Amino acid sequence: MRNLKLLITLCLAKTAYKLIRLTNAGEGTSFIGSLVLKNYPDFLSDGVKSIRKEKIMVTGTNGKTTTSGIISHILRANGRSVIANSKGANMITGIANTFALSLEPDKYYDNCVIESDEAYLAKTAKFIPADCLVVTNLFRDQLDRYGELDTTKQKIQNGINVIPDVRLILNADDPLVASLKNQSGEIVFYGIKNIVDNTGGKAMPAPEEIFNCPCGRALKYSKKFYAQQGHYYCDCGFKRPQPEFEAEVTLEKNYSIIKLKDEEYKVPLVGLFNAYNALAAIALLKTAGIENIKQPLIEFKTEFGRSELRDVHGHKTLIQLIKNPAGASEVIKSLNLESNLLIIINDNYADGRDVSWLWDAGFERIKDVQKPVVVSGSRAEDMAVRLKYTGFPKEKIIVIPDIKNAIDYTLTISENNITILPTYTALLELNKLWKKL
Repeated sequence: MRNLKLLITLCLAKTAYKLIRLTNAGEGTSFIGSLVLKNYPDFLSDGVKSIRKEKIMVTGTNGKTTTSGIISHILRANGRSVIANSKGANMITGIANTFALSLEPDKYYDNCVIESDEAYLAKTAKFIPADCLVVTNLFRDQLDRYGELDTTKQKIQNGINVIPDVRLILNADDPLVASLKNQSGEIVFYGIKNIVDNTGGKAMPAPEEIFNCPCGRALKYSKKFYAQQGHYYCDCGFKRPQPEFEAEVTLEKNYSIIKLKDEEYKVPLVGLFNAYNALAAIALLKTAGIENIKQPLIEFKTEFGRSELRDVHGHKTLIQLIKNPAGASEVIKSLNLESNLLIIINDNYADGRDVSWLWDAGFERIKDVQKPVVVSGSRAEDMAVRLKYTGFPKEKIIVIPDIKNAIDYTLTISENNITILPTYTALLELNKLWKKL
């Protein structure tokens, strides 16, 4: 190890992490990173020198963890050594935590795949000058933290400006994402041409944003897939860019098929939102020269809570993170109406204090759920009111604010399938509770 300070820091970080786990003091997804950066501000700048090939970054409102997870998984399947913040700790302390626990003295790695919070992208880019940046989408999310969409877009643009020669992999179907610019790097677009929906789910109204063309007029659409994503244009000539990777997508109940020219990819995840995530990953991988994608993609397993399926005391349980109107609406479209539903809504800082987004999400489909719905978390009562206004029977809404008690009750009343829709900090609490069940 050329840098003695880096060597000592890695040894201390790993020792501290072992103590945290031995004492059950937490998951250690950010605490170690905080300590490292406090004592060694250049840790990430020095640590990233161990990456020999592409430094890959993923940002956007929804799909960061799944998209970066697919990329990391397929790179490893191709024999690459990869450092990735796969647990979704995507602020600067979480990223430093990942490097502190992953780097080994005198070892080099092929790639890093870093998921970055939109608001922290510029700061992260100063430490990790990415070669490739994937931007998934820009939806209204945590308005108390990010403000309106133009503000979020500017935060991402500020990050791009830090690394002007970065190769951008952009969602052509999202007008805000597609309008991002870099100074000298390549821009690669991906998007969807057509969708065939074989899921049998009801189409529900999704939250929409009205976007203006640079000329000031509202954009028009020849096709709209969900939220603002689709084929947009303006009479002045502004329009969706033609994607280099344009897919025909077929949605099935338990998977989707992405067709790119003569190639087909099976995505073992539900929902159009996950088809977009997989398409973003495929565009990045093919641009980076990775050809062995199909079989590793079929074998991909999601990170905790991102369309994750697990067995809980004999119950087939699907966990789907929800955090904003557009994402929640797409998750609800794929909901199994015969399953026992548990919705957990928190309003901690990482969730966003403002829960008014519950009224913009398409919860109306839940009125067709056949069994009682359990609501939990710090804003359980707010969720109960939201369900009442969908037309779901008030007597079938079970309010249990304590998450562990809500899980226990749901397991008691469930005959088979369970679906859990948690916000971010509720998901973290679930992860801790599973280990005690």
